[in-house]
Amino acid sequence: MSVDLETLRAAVATHCRVARVVVAAAQGSAPREPGAAMLVWDTGQSGTIGGGALEFEATKAARAALADGGDRLSRHPLGPQLGQCCGGSVTLATEIIDAARLAVISTEGVWLRRIDGTAALPLGLRRALRQARGEGVAAEALAEDGWLLEPVARPTRQVWIWGAGHVGRAIVATLAPLPDLAITWVDTAPGRFPADPPRGLTILPAEAPERLVRHAPACADHLILTFSHALDLELCHALLAHGFRSCGLIGSATKWARFRGRLASLGHSPSDIARITCPIGDPALGKHPQAIAIGVAAALLRHRAEALTTGNRSA
Repeated sequence: MSVDLETLRAAVATHCRVARVVVAAAQGSAPREPGAAMLVWDTGQSGTIGGGALEFEATKAARAALADGGDRLSRHPLGPQLGQCCGGSVTLATEIIDAARLAVISTEGVWLRRIDGTAALPLGLRRALRQARGEGVAAEALAEDGWLLEPVARPTRQVWIWGAGHVGRAIVATLAPLPDLAITWVDTAPGRFPADPPRGLTILPAEAPERLVRHAPACADHLILTFSHALDLELCHALLAHGFRSCGLIGSATKWARFRGRLASLGHSPSDIARITCPIGDPALGKHPQAIAIGVAAALLRHRAEALTTGNRSA
């Protein structure tokens, strides 16, 4: 998990001051991993650190911190005291975030600060900071001696979604909350998009969407699910010529068999055509738009995790 600056900025703009509660460390069995966070304000909250009694108590403590303005670290055994049987423990960092605090959060990939105590920066955090900034190693949330280091969310995957029908909307709604995806959503007219789309998207209405392919990064992931088979084919043709990280096409086995033949007649090799995945999603989950969206999201998250693991091993 990482610091979602966009969500923080929106919360501060709306509520002026919020308490950010983050899992700084976890030992044993715990409901969420280090870096999981929630935001709390006087009349509400967003995000989750795992729910249950832990989150209930953390929310009360966060509202108390809003009243007195103090940051704090607190350790919570997940046992009978909280009515939980996880058996582990978590350390929570609660910080008050306002416009002034936002301004000093680093946008260079990591946020390092001392929350409690007077200890000098520990050697382990020095090493993690150096690796994140100078060696390209993905940072993880780390806490030691009152200090906390977290990665700052930056979009690491460009996802282009072609089509704003039922499946397109379901996929966007599923992917939009993820902090490290940059989503570009394309369809043929403004009226095809929902009136209240998720925050943080790039929405591009275009009479000829295939002409936008050249503007997509060569490392982008694409999902093609327009209302028109002819447009779907044009997009497949354009993307095969342009390049991509992955490309998924909604459709049946029959549709894909016909598309393979047409793409071959347009000059694409069988190996290139095979890079397009059709159908998309997990067939075992069914064909409901939300079921397709869950399968698509799971595949993207799996590929992202594999890429991060490979990158860290080679760094």
